[in-house]
Amino acid sequence: MRRPPALPNQPGPPFNAPAARRLRAALGMGPEHVAHDLRASYGLPYATPDLVLAWERGALIPSSPELTALAGVLWCAPGELIGRPRTLREHRIARGLAPEDVALAVGHDLLGYLAMEEDEDWQGTERQSATLADTLGLSLPDFITVTGKEEKLAELLRNAVTTRWQAYVRQVSKLLPLDRHLIENTLRELHEDYQGRMTATLAWGNIPTTDSAEGRGRDFLTGIVAHFWNEVGKGTA
Repeated sequence: MRRPPALPNQPGPPFNAPAARRLRAALGMGPEHVAHDLRASYGLPYATPDLVLAWERGALIPSSPELTALAGVLWCAPGELIGRPRTLREHRIARGLAPEDVALAVGHDLLGYLAMEEDEDWQGTERQSATLADTLGLSLPDFITVTGKEEKLAELLRNAVTTRWQAYVRQVSKLLPLDRHLIENTLRELHEDYQGRMTATLAWGNIPTTDSAEGRGRDFLTGIVAHFWNEVGKGTA
């Protein structure tokens, strides 16, 4: 029996193929045993050893129901078979929760919650957002990503490091529940780092080139959010 086509707008979550191979081997199971259990216990009549091997080689990515079933066969949590989740939907699957569970926890109707998952556009209140973070075990960086605030944060940070960082402390503080002094120190460090990269090639004896100053500056701005969280981590260590 052929594998059914994936539903529209329902791609599988990021799959950790090496973890699937490792977990199967640890249980002493062959692909044929996994396929048998998928058929017999989880209602996937099209599951074959070749399909299991295709997942493990990264040639195919299991759908959400397939991943949940595979986790059951391998006696692990779905999150153990998922690469680093980034979207709201991926975090939910990693926690092994049904959309109904999350919708009920945060106080949203199911259809409304599913629409936010599909659009990757969280519209919850402050209280609902706090409940969401607790339900899905989200760190602050993950919370900012899944609620669609990461691009806004990136824009503020790019402006802060390329102009006057002091002008953006208040805006970043409104976006993030972090101590104001921590934000100030972080923005100052990022500003100094960026400006240092841009002026390094103008020092005596160096010849400024596009690949040096501009290239370093461009790379820094591309990864500005990661640099921000790294500096925040240093400040809270």
